[in-house]
Amino acid sequence: MEKLSDRIAKTFFKKNESSTIEPELKLKLSDLQKLIKYKFKNLNILKSALTHDSLTSSSEDDEVFGTNYERMEFLGDSVLGLAVCEHLFNLFPDKAEGELSKIKSSIVSEKYLALKANNIKLSEFILMSEKEDKNGGRGRKSIVSDTMESIICAIYLDGGLDKAKKFIKTFILEDFEKQVMAQDLINYKSILQEYSQSLYQNVPEYELISEEGPDHHKLFVMDVFIEGKLCGQGKGLNKKEAQQKAAQNACRKLKLI
Repeated sequence: MEKLSDRIAKTFFKKNESSTIEPELKLKLSDLQKLIKYKFKNLNILKSALTHDSLTSSSEDDEVFGTNYERMEFLGDSVLGLAVCEHLFNLFPDKAEGELSKIKSSIVSEKYLALKANNIKLSEFILMSEKEDKNGGRGRKSIVSDTMESIICAIYLDGGLDKAKKFIKTFILEDFEKQVMAQDLINYKSILQEYSQSLYQNVPEYELISEEGPDHHKLFVMDVFIEGKLCGQGKGLNKKEAQQKAAQNACRKLKLI
């Protein structure tokens, strides 16, 4: 019986025609495959996983690059979640669901994935427009972490779930117990949400207060409210980071950390 991953790959990606990939890019993809210790049967899947949407803004580009990394990130996120949950379930038989959820939240966080992506120099292989590159896109944690998830999707589509799990175990779950305890990897939004739900059966509300600076280097200011009361404020280079900082500020005020 044909695997689900094979059916998806056949539906959305062209056959691996090496002649359609430029020699320079093929060499670059070869270097990445050595770093991640996985050789693709269909290089077009890997190419698509690395392609930022700044290169797929037109239908003509889509013909060249296929499904871009944002769509693949969607599927890769689920594959990652499954692998992490299974690993934690087996590793910690005595931990409650809440504890496992907190650990998982840290492992799949943007900061942790970006940290792990840096270990394989993934940002150097992302295909993006010159404008996006000049605007600092290659260094953005959101882009790098999304690409990490799209790579997981690519391996899943090309080689199946077991190969994807092997990559996750080797390049994401290795040393996670030590690293997820780092202060900057704690998911304060999750902590604050659990506190709010346990006391008020409501989730915190985040409100964007202002945006400062040029488009390529904006600073976002976010407030967080519980039951209509201002609990904290945070600043960040994107809305997610600002929310996390606001939640961290609130957790400190509420003596949750």
